[in-house]
Amino acid sequence: MAHVLIAEARFYGHLNDMLLAGARAALEAAGHSHETVTVPGALELPATIALAGESEQFDAYVVLGVVIRGETYHFEIVAGESARAIMALTLDGLAIGNGILTVENEAQAIVRADPKQGDKGGDAAKAALVLLVLKDRFA
Repeated sequence: MAHVLIAEARFYGHLNDMLLAGARAALEAAGHSHETVTVPGALELPATIALAGESEQFDAYVVLGVVIRGETYHFEIVAGESARAIMALTLDGLAIGNGILTVENEAQAIVRADPKQGDKGGDAAKAALVLLVLKDRFA
């Protein structure tokens, strides 16, 4: 049984509730335990995972959040830099499922976040578990 950290950027609480529900359901269905921590936004997620990774308390990680395009360039920075940093941590050997939605509008986010539709929270949890299996296989 793995112990998984779910780190969520709680900027859009109602959307994150759906992502969390999907991630938790997927982990529990697979028989794994989990804890959840909350940070303000997607840019704080990589640092959270890096700090948690140093603690060696967790076997895998799931990052969840929603970035919706606005009127400024901020969307590109948040979406790109959070994905880049999470990928760097993954390449350093952490098993991370990335469930940060980068969408044009709230309607797109709802379809992707809802466990009965896109279930991207569940998909991110499943991806983390696949990476954990591969990490153990190639260790």
